[in-house]
Amino acid sequence: MRARDLVEPYPTVGLDDQALDAARLLAERRLPGVLVVDDRGLPTAVLPASQLVRLLVPGYVLEDPSLAAVIDEAHADRMCAALAGLRVRECLPRDAPPPPLADADDTTVEVAALMASGRTPLIAVLEHPADRDPTGTRLLGAITAANLLQHLLDAAR
Repeated sequence: MRARDLVEPYPTVGLDDQALDAARLLAERRLPGVLVVDDRGLPTAVLPASQLVRLLVPGYVLEDPSLAAVIDEAHADRMCAALAGLRVRECLPRDAPPPPLADADDTTVEVAALMASGRTPLIAVLEHPADRDPTGTRLLGAITAANLLQHLLDAAR
């Protein structure tokens, strides 16, 4: 089986989209992360849900987690306000590696190896034109770890 057979449509956000909109997308769809695409619609990063959660936690609590106990629920309920006005590009870690990319013709083992070595629950799948002209490259979607595991478990039966 090839990556093109496992790929599913997957939501994307742009670098200049609102961080709150990205957070809503992640929460509503219960996604482990979202693909961040450039102006051509090609993946430039994966924004993990955990990164947005990290941005919600005040810096002093990150430095000393015991201080979390002193934050009242009223304050906790307003934590998402920290994302107001932020763009997706501002939420990405500065040292974020480029997203793992699979070619549509990659095998299941190649996809699994990318996922394992990149320690990522999400692989973007690209289709390249026959002449390999980068301007014709397009995003087909993504393969999630859950879907890859399901395929491998089904194959083991």
